Amino acid sequence: MRIDLQVHSRYSDGYYTPAQLARFLNYHGIKVASLTDHNTINGQGEFRRACAHYGIKTVPGLELYVRYKSRTFNVLWYNYDQSSPELIKMLESTWSRRRRFAERVASRLRRLHIKLDLPLFISQHPRYLPANHLADAIWAIPSNRRLIKKELNLDIIREEDIMRFCLFPKTGARLQDAHVSWTRLLKLRKLVGGQLIFCHPGLNNKLRGQLLSDLLATGMDGLELLSPHHGHNTIMHLNAIINKEKIIATGGSDFHKPSDPETRPRYSWDWFVIKTENLPGIRKIIDYKK
Repeated sequence: MRIDLQVHSRYSDGYYTPAQLARFLNYHGIKVASLTDHNTINGQGEFRRACAHYGIKTVPGLELYVRYKSRTFNVLWYNYDQSSPELIKMLESTWSRRRRFAERVASRLRRLHIKLDLPLFISQHPRYLPANHLADAIWAIPSNRRLIKKELNLDIIREEDIMRFCLFPKTGARLQDAHVSWTRLLKLRKLVGGQLIFCHPGLNNKLRGQLLSDLLATGMDGLELLSPHHGHNTIMHLNAIINKEKIIATGGSDFHKPSDPETRPRYSWDWFVIKTENLPGIRKIIDYKK
């Protein structure tokens, strides 16, 4: 059975609404899906209703920025209690911090004469401020385009260039992620249930050091095995860990928007088919009962 347990909508940094996303997943033959927007669950209801129309089973999902000691990483959380006031309070806390980071960035951009209507942007993205959409909003203003081109002295400006110059400079205010401590997350999971999965652990050298061992020892339920961020060697390495530790393996496309047909494949249906039979323990997530 074909599944996808990591997709994103416009409620965070995706480009499709949950309803459009459901239609897209149906076109690609997905039978079980999870909307894992960053730090928000606001799109879950729309996604669940839209997927039901196509006969797609949904798993409540969420992607969180997490901190453990000096390390930061992402966690996928499945099958939590969506009505939990404790969960909502924690997500509201991350939203408030993210907004403060954005306000500092907007102040720095004003000094650079780069225009940004942050209140309008916040009204359009009320629970998460995505860097990619923020870069789009900045680039949409002609005077900003002229200024950025002049400052960077580049013929072709990529989204990464806009983000680096406007949102993630080497010095000054940056649009930081609002991290949750791993300890706090474990305590909250005891209240609201579900499974915690290390999100694309092979990305950005997250496998170095003791991080993975510590997370598994303290309560991580599994690893995202199949991901477009993982090469063959990483998948083989993670698979060996999964079999040894007897933990859950998941797979997802990390879908945000369709890839440009002229570029290399970026998403799971370009790289591989994610099937349940290739993922040990996956039934603990897709057949989860409270």
